[in-house]
Order: sequence, then C-alpha cells, then structure tokens
Amino acid sequence: MERKVVEGLEWIIETFKQDQSPNGSWNYPFETGISTDCYMIILLRSLEINEENLIKALTKRILSKQEDNGAWKLFYDEGEGNLTSTVEAYYALLYSGYYHNNDLRLRNAKKFILKNGGLENAHMFTKIMLAVTGQQTWPKFFPIPVEMILLPQSFPINFYSFSEYGRTNLTPIMILADKKFSLKTLKSPDLSDLNNQRDDFFTDRELDEWRSLHSTFKKLIKKLIGFPSELHRLATEQAKQYMLHRVEPDGTFYGYFSSTFLMIFALLSLGYSKNNPKITNAVAGLISMQTEINGFPHMQYTTATVWNTSLISYALQEARVSQSNPMVKKANDYLISRQHYKYGDWAVHNPNAFPGGWGFADKNTIHPDVDDTTASLRAISREAQMSSEYLHSWQRGTQWVLSMQNDDGGWPAFEKNTDSKLLKLLPIEKAEYILTDPSSADLTGRTLEYLGLMTNLNKNHHAIKAAIRWLKANQEQNGSWYGRWGICYIYGTWAAVTALMAVGVLPSQTSITKAVNWLKTIQNPDGGWGESCKSDEKGEYVPLNSSTLTHTAWAVDTLISVAEKPSYTINKGIQFILNHLERDDWTTDYPKGQGMAGDFYIHYHSYRYIFPLLALAHYRNKFIGK
Repeated sequence: MERKVVEGLEWIIETFKQDQSPNGSWNYPFETGISTDCYMIILLRSLEINEENLIKALTKRILSKQEDNGAWKLFYDEGEGNLTSTVEAYYALLYSGYYHNNDLRLRNAKKFILKNGGLENAHMFTKIMLAVTGQQTWPKFFPIPVEMILLPQSFPINFYSFSEYGRTNLTPIMILADKKFSLKTLKSPDLSDLNNQRDDFFTDRELDEWRSLHSTFKKLIKKLIGFPSELHRLATEQAKQYMLHRVEPDGTFYGYFSSTFLMIFALLSLGYSKNNPKITNAVAGLISMQTEINGFPHMQYTTATVWNTSLISYALQEARVSQSNPMVKKANDYLISRQHYKYGDWAVHNPNAFPGGWGFADKNTIHPDVDDTTASLRAISREAQMSSEYLHSWQRGTQWVLSMQNDDGGWPAFEKNTDSKLLKLLPIEKAEYILTDPSSADLTGRTLEYLGLMTNLNKNHHAIKAAIRWLKANQEQNGSWYGRWGICYIYGTWAAVTALMAVGVLPSQTSITKAVNWLKTIQNPDGGWGESCKSDEKGEYVPLNSSTLTHTAWAVDTLISVAEKPSYTINKGIQFILNHLERDDWTTDYPKGQGMAGDFYIHYHSYRYIFPLLALAHYRNKFIGK
C-alpha cells in the first residue's frame, strides 16, 4: 500500500506540473452544461455579430450532449431530461441558422418540450431571456419595480437585502422589465408553437401577491423619497450606474455570464447602440472566458482560476512539495497578485473591515468571497512564515475572513448577514439560492478548519466557539451536514468534521461519531462513495449508486481526520482512489458543485486530481510517516 500511495501522489503531482500555466495558475475548465453555450449563440445572433466559427462549434457541442429521446440533461441520472435545458438548446440551434425545425434531432427536442408542458414550465430566468429576445410577452408588470433600488437600507426589504448574486442579476432584469424591452432580428426563429394557452410568467395566485407587493413598494418609495415625478428617472439611472460601476477589467459585469448577458440587453434598452464600447467590451469579455473540452468550445459561466490555483497549491504542499518548489512558488506569486485591495459590496454590511480577500475568477477585482480567501490563505500560509510580503498579505486576508462571520456564528460566501427570512417568502423560483447568502456548513467548516490549523487563534476565541455552536446546531439527524456549494451531504460533512477536529473537538463527541457512522453506512461495496445531484433538490442524501473519485476523497479525508490508525473502511477508500486515478468515464464528468439546486450544476475538472491528492497526502502523513 505504501508504495502505491507514493506512486499515486507522484502521478498527480506530475499531472499538475504539466498542466500549470506560465503565470503560475491552473485553468481547468469550470463546466456548467450547455446553458451558457446556448445563450452565447442567442446573444451573438441578437447583436448580429457574425462569429460563425464559434457559433458552428458551439452548436456541435450542444448536439453532442443531446440524449436519444431528444432532451438534454443537467446530470447523468436526472431522468428523462431537463425541460429548461432542452428549451434553451432548441432555441439556440434554430437561431444559429445551421439547423431547422424539420431536423430529426430538433423534432425530438420539440416533442420532449411539449410533452413536459412547453415554455410555461421553463425556469423563470429562461422566460426572461425569451421575453428579451421577443419569444415571449413580458408580464403587465414585473414583481420588483426598478424604484426598489431607492429604498433605504433601514427598510425591512431593500436592494441590499438581496445577495450579491441576486442584485447582480436583478438589476438589469428590473430595467428590462420596466422597459418591456425585446429585440428580434431577421434571423429570429418562431417559438410560438412551444407556447400553450397561458402567456404569462406567473400563476394567478402569484400575480395577485405580486400586484399587491408591487403597489406597496411604489407607494412606500413615493412617500419616503418625496419626489414622485423624479422617482422613475432616478431609479433607472441608479440601476444603470450600479451595473457600470461593477464592470470588471475584462468588460463583464461582476465576471458572471448571466449578469453580463442581461446587462448588454439592459444597456440596449437604455439607448446604447450595439457597437457601443460598453457592449462590445462585454461581449469580448464573455468570449475570452471560453475554454475547450473534448475538442469543443465551452462558454464558461466564469473562470475558476484563483479557486483552482489556491486548492492545488495547498494540496501540493500537503503532499510535501516545498513552498520553495518553482511550481508552488509560481502559484503563490500568482495568488498574491490577485488579492483584493478595493472595497466592494461586501462592505455595505461589513463597513468597518479593510479589504484583503480573494475572488474566484482570474479577472475578479471587486467581489471577494470567504471560500476563495481561506483557500488562498492556506496556500500562502507556509510562505508567510518566511516572507514579510506574504505575511502582510496573510494577515490582511485573515482579518477580512474574521470580519465576515455572520451574527449566527457561521460564514456566508460573499456578504455578511444577508439572509433575510422575508426574501424566502417571495414567490421567485429558487429564491433561497438567488436572493440570499446564508451561513453554510461547507463555508463555516472550511473557515473554522483554517483558523484552527493555520492561525494561533485560541480555541476559546468567540469566533471559534460561535462557529462550533453553529455547526453542531445545523447537523442533520442522520449525522451529516448539507454543503451549499457542492454535492452535497458528503461535501458538507467533510468540511464540518475536519473543522471540528481542527479546533479540538474530541472524536468521541456525539456530533463526530454520528457523522463517522453515517459515512460508513453509505460506503459502496467497491470501497468508494458517490452522491447524486438529486440530494440538493430533495433536501436529503440520495446515493449515486456509483463511486466517484471526488466523493471518495472527501469521505476518506473525513475519516482520516478522526482516526488514530487506518481502518478497513479507510483502506478500502484509499484503494478505490489508487485503482481509479486515471479513470475517465461519466463518474469523472459528474458535477461535484452546484449553484442553484435543480438548475445549475458545476463540473470542476480539477477536482478529480485535487481531492485524491489531499486524501492520499493526509493518509501518508498520518499513517505512513516519512
């Protein structure tokens, strides 16, 4: 076993060495299905930008993902298919002009769409895209008026009650809905045969609720501001400036595909021409985020460069690659160059803290997050003991992380105390994912683990004690934890248990023993672990019925952190990893991350290397020694 573990470590380390970019980063794809590929075709056609090579290649990638029944899926075991993805693919292929509705593949897609309720049952964001591009009628009013941006922060629901992600996408939507903007071209297809009798975004009950809320917002804003005739103009201008002040150096709005796509149309609705630099730069920014997967281009939702690089650098160091090794040194120099020294929206709810975090993407300069910050701090922590430059960076980052702790004791992703229970009452699809940024077990766990292992913070420090309380209070009955940004309960349990162990919680405590017992009960006969994407939507663990490298690595690393010696369960898991390091099948491509349960899943191409490396390194360091 010892020799095989060493060989496995060396194989992954060599893979990382070959894949590292000249600037020290790792650019493994951030793959999110076909949605962004479809939207890119729709955007280019709407703007009449003739990027034919890209459009043709994107259509080929989209078709390569189609199922035999004509549908598209978000993940392998989803069922017959996903209606929203199929609508988007069908529309994009038609709009490309290279495929027509008499094509057998499109006829099968259409059958699936109609069988599953037509456009009415597509996701709300997809309906907005259809309205923007002239395929669906805007509702008579949109639930959230643009004037909401003027509400003071003292109001129970205001613009900054929404999470960063919610504001970023809602701002252009509010403008577009207010203008009832739509843009058709000579190449626009006709999707009217996919509509059923109802031609609205909402049910009658939702319409009544929103009509009342919309009216309340309008009356309150007029009363508070006092200049009714100026309200609309002020709100529209403020919404526009909110977008423009958050354009990244690459031209994208916050670095996200969806918000940039919507911003482009919002600017068009405000009178910007298609060749305005703000719009052409935004399009160029989106195009620059494309990657290649299996010979096809894929439009990434964002890039995961900082995330990949920080995780890999830390994992390499855990595997005894010295921080002075050129591979690690270049990676950490890259990370230092990406630390944030600007104030962003995070400061609205955290005004007394200084900047010092890291973001997710290469071009991210204004919205750091807790997860990337602790990951980057792990990567540079050893170097910080030797270099004053790194020490300064490490101290600033650690202070920023501590300042971001929520009042409930947990940590959010992007913004402090942005989890209004009122927002969850709004009848918006996936409101808990789109509009809020609550404490989560994965963020709280990894932050606590970092503080326990890599700072000299006393275990009785109020921040640590509050985080321990939060984790214990949010453990599931079966002993697992829900991981908000991964798939899902295995992920959250890994983060929580390794954290509790790092801050001195005894392995004999009930919270730990319950988690360990749960992991043992869900191990597969082949020694591995696997979890379905269905877990996050159902709110309970759903087995994948196949083992994956990443899930196995998370589970094994959890058990290693608790054990004094290698158990049969741990050894079987390690053996599974060693036997499947070069595996290349659907389980390798299966999403291990999520952004919106049931609608948005992420395949991190780096995970199949990072977490097996970490598990193997921890196994060797703890049980084999030098």
